[in-house]
Amino acid sequence: MADATRIQIPADLEHRMDAAIARYPSERRRSASMPLLHLWQEHFGFINDEAIVWIAEKLGLQPINILEVVTFYPMFRQHPAGKTHIRICRTLSCAMAGGLELMENLCASLGIQRPSDGEETRSPIAVSADGTHSVEFVECLASCHTAPVCMVGEQLYEKINPESAADLLKERRSPVRPTIGGGQETAAPMPWPPHPLEHRLVYKNIGRPGWTSDIDCYLRDGGYEQLKQALTLSRDDIVNKVKNSGLRGRGGAGFSCGLKWSFIKADEKRPVYLICNADESEPGTFKDRYIIHEDPHQLLEGMLISCYALNVRTAYIYIRGEFPDGAKILERAIEEARQHNFLGKNILGSGFDVEFYVHRGAGAYICGEETGLIESLEGKRGYPRIKPPYFPAVLGLYMCPTIVNNVETLCNIKHIIAMGGAEYARLGRPNNTGTRVLCVSGDVQRPGYFEVEVGAVTMGQLIHEMAGGLRPDRKLKAVIPGGSSAKVLRADERFKLKERQADGSIIEREIAIDDIPMDFDSLAAAGSMAGSGGVIVLDDSRDMVWALNNINKFYAHESCGQCTPCREGSLWMQKITDRMLRGGGVVEDPKTLKTIGDNIAGRTICAFGEACAWPTQSFVEKFPEEFATRAQKPVPPPLPPEYTSEELIEEESIPTVPMAHDPGWEKAGAKGMI
Repeated sequence: MADATRIQIPADLEHRMDAAIARYPSERRRSASMPLLHLWQEHFGFINDEAIVWIAEKLGLQPINILEVVTFYPMFRQHPAGKTHIRICRTLSCAMAGGLELMENLCASLGIQRPSDGEETRSPIAVSADGTHSVEFVECLASCHTAPVCMVGEQLYEKINPESAADLLKERRSPVRPTIGGGQETAAPMPWPPHPLEHRLVYKNIGRPGWTSDIDCYLRDGGYEQLKQALTLSRDDIVNKVKNSGLRGRGGAGFSCGLKWSFIKADEKRPVYLICNADESEPGTFKDRYIIHEDPHQLLEGMLISCYALNVRTAYIYIRGEFPDGAKILERAIEEARQHNFLGKNILGSGFDVEFYVHRGAGAYICGEETGLIESLEGKRGYPRIKPPYFPAVLGLYMCPTIVNNVETLCNIKHIIAMGGAEYARLGRPNNTGTRVLCVSGDVQRPGYFEVEVGAVTMGQLIHEMAGGLRPDRKLKAVIPGGSSAKVLRADERFKLKERQADGSIIEREIAIDDIPMDFDSLAAAGSMAGSGGVIVLDDSRDMVWALNNINKFYAHESCGQCTPCREGSLWMQKITDRMLRGGGVVEDPKTLKTIGDNIAGRTICAFGEACAWPTQSFVEKFPEEFATRAQKPVPPPLPPEYTSEELIEEESIPTVPMAHDPGWEKAGAKGMI
């Protein structure tokens, strides 16, 4: 057992740790596990055995409680990295833009030997011989429109030329990144003014000339007026306005926000918590980053109104660990709001008390799932809870009623108060009200973010008009319309959608992909989903097996491992597509891939099972010819479905070997069955 008494902890560091612990209920000190681990790693560079013992003693826990957290979250390191640590995004949009080549060229310029695929799982970080630099592939960094991107230390670098990777370290600054209010950097803004098809509401101030993220600028523009208005209303009035607005969650599931709120009892005796889900991790999605970086007080105002309506006295913002600047901006905004009496005791003389705290994640996509997020906030691994009984509104944070809403969803609350629920509902389409931010990346000429009335813009308008169309001489091949977990849509498909007419009658019409309205119901009817609003466009130069393999790697890496179908199946699917790309595909592989996907979806505790299965199911179904081309070798003797042997890749066929006794494998036939 390591001896924690030998470690000298600077007084300032321990003071910051004590402040972090004070953000959580005194009987829930375990929640401070991740904040303390972040502080430790920032100071010492990595987390060794002594650190685990020291933090456990500090929190009154067992070392295993801390160790299980360290080994679960990818951002926590148990061994030193280089003095300059570089994290390169390898997820689909960045891979399409040259992220993989960026890693190869950077390693070549730094003299770093990358680990093999098998070794990378255990040791993802590769360090240069002199210890000055280290590199690591990471999953989506939520800046897909400026791909390829990487983080050098805690700074995001965008639109990097893979062919001049060495220049990245010389310049030490991404040339497209401006400095905004408070000296913090944000991701590259879109051109101003917004596109004519946009309807800016939540994004009214994003990229706006002269706009800064400080509270003085926000107040000059009418900030916190809706909070003042809300404090004059009854809690029931606010909840009813949100119900009448028809607002659906913008995080991915699209669940009715007002209905979710109504699950909180008016006479609830237990503490009620609000959690803002700022763990923006879905590949293809980068909308919440801009709100956090450029208009944080809009988020805080939406949260304050929500807290008042739900009688919440403590709220947490769970932000991605990969958003270090965003966390600092929010911390500053919270302090500014407190100084103006918008937070803390007796806000604006209303008699209402509420406090906000920022809680950083550490690189686990699964924490975007609301119950996995709650487990993580409690200082544990992000294992989702089974529902029922653990619906957050009943048994959430610390087994108390909890509402978990996305950043964009909470921002809409202030606009609902300003406009009224009925007026807000006039935006968009029935059951698809309001506006939402769509993120476009991939093979378009002007990737970026666009806020539109829900359903007022078609897929074709979004891609060809707003995002500038495809590259010269290229044709549309496929679209992933709602983040990487959404089912892919093929460009030459026809879709049957039902539409309600003015007289109440319903007609069915057949449309092309360009005519699909970008709303929840239309995309569901087309066989996919609106999801998180991350639209990834693929042109006719793309290999669909390669694209699916990239997505499979993401989900194999991000599975929390709690459920067997997901833990094993996601890795099987990755290994099969790996083998197909390396020339070892056999004729049964497409069918095997679909079968694995079919046996994951609907058989797991949370929706991650569907998230990892749907891409495989849809890619194999929509592009059978490409998968068949990569799967032409005869079936080998029965092997585990994910088996990848060099012999299978290098040889045209694997000979069967008779067993000592009948029936032998030679009688098994093409299907590998007796």
